[in-house]
Amino acid sequence: MTLVTVRYLPAIAALLMLPLVPATAEAAPAGTFYVTSVRTGLNVAQSGSGLALHRPKGNEDRQQWRLSDGRFENTDSPGQCITRQLTMGSCSQGDTVHEPRQFGDQWEFFGLGGESRWYLTPVVSRTEPMPADPRLDQMTFLTAHNAYANGVDGGFAPPFVNLAKNQTRGIVQQLNDGVRGFSLDIHQTPDGAILCHNSCTLVSKPVALNVDIQRIVDFLRANRSEIVTVFLEDYVSADVLRAELRKVQGLGDVLYRAEGVQQNGWPKRSQMQATGKRLIIFTDHGKDGREDSGVLYQKDWTVENYWSMGPGLGNSDWSCYSRWGDKPLTATGNFPPLFYMNHFRDVPFSSTATTDNSKVANRAQQFCQPAARKKPNYVSVDLYHLGDAAQAVRHLNSYVYRP
Repeated sequence: MTLVTVRYLPAIAALLMLPLVPATAEAAPAGTFYVTSVRTGLNVAQSGSGLALHRPKGNEDRQQWRLSDGRFENTDSPGQCITRQLTMGSCSQGDTVHEPRQFGDQWEFFGLGGESRWYLTPVVSRTEPMPADPRLDQMTFLTAHNAYANGVDGGFAPPFVNLAKNQTRGIVQQLNDGVRGFSLDIHQTPDGAILCHNSCTLVSKPVALNVDIQRIVDFLRANRSEIVTVFLEDYVSADVLRAELRKVQGLGDVLYRAEGVQQNGWPKRSQMQATGKRLIIFTDHGKDGREDSGVLYQKDWTVENYWSMGPGLGNSDWSCYSRWGDKPLTATGNFPPLFYMNHFRDVPFSSTATTDNSKVANRAQQFCQPAARKKPNYVSVDLYHLGDAAQAVRHLNSYVYRP
């Protein structure tokens, strides 16, 4: 027996050194999928008798494909499959059989629009129950779009614009109502970083950034289990921002600086509670040293969909695609980026916001979740108290999404 073993050792060693053979069509998954470009985040859609790459739009744009035995059949065109010439043809044709090769969570098959690497994202999401102690990237937070533009805490624009309030309750009330994400616009004036739209000229009763951050810090010190995130649309210098944050008493006790995330991933809720570091501040301003004050450059840590669903009245566009052309919603790396989901119109109207906010969970699950291959971590809405957006967030917090 020993002689036989020694005799075959070279052959066995040679076999072990062979490269892994990519999966073929027979090993490709079966089911109904979105086919998403790894590089751009665009989806393959049937376009007439051919194909095109379109922004993800759920089941509204012929973007769902039934995959079986290497054939891609469009669910809106039964019996019609993608040919090797990238046209649509009868699924009975031999040239509709493709040979997908798997590379981790990516697949390589037909080349379209210069793309050859794709994600196959199930149309019906796979989920697991939310763990008792979730990581930050598994949680979802109700977020107030333009939280400062509420008409309660102070003015935020010249009088004629103050009529279009994004919120109608002050920051303290928002915190008490369960809002845990706050988007704030800051502009530079001789008085520092002021919260306002576009220009702070003629703003009545202007509010400084440090005032609202202090309100949030005070809330966190009184509520030791809560986590809050601030998103700054930032038009001030690094020095002004530093000076503004220095005015906030107790900020250093609660400010989370994302240390170790790139190596170890996002922390669990219990870890943030144990350290007390439960306030995250993101800025959309390019890197210029302001990060040394504890703020994080948002584009390094998150993905975000386009900011508007359309005008304040009329039909909305629920397609879900990246706000940043060079970073698709599907982007990933050493750690999973947090997903900031915008869900509002150009102009806030009560009737429209009520309808839109009642459909947050539907858009998140049917449109944005498969487009990003991750669950939204922040759901940003206007007039958050209308349409029960909080209930949608509670539902999103009941499960973990698996692409």
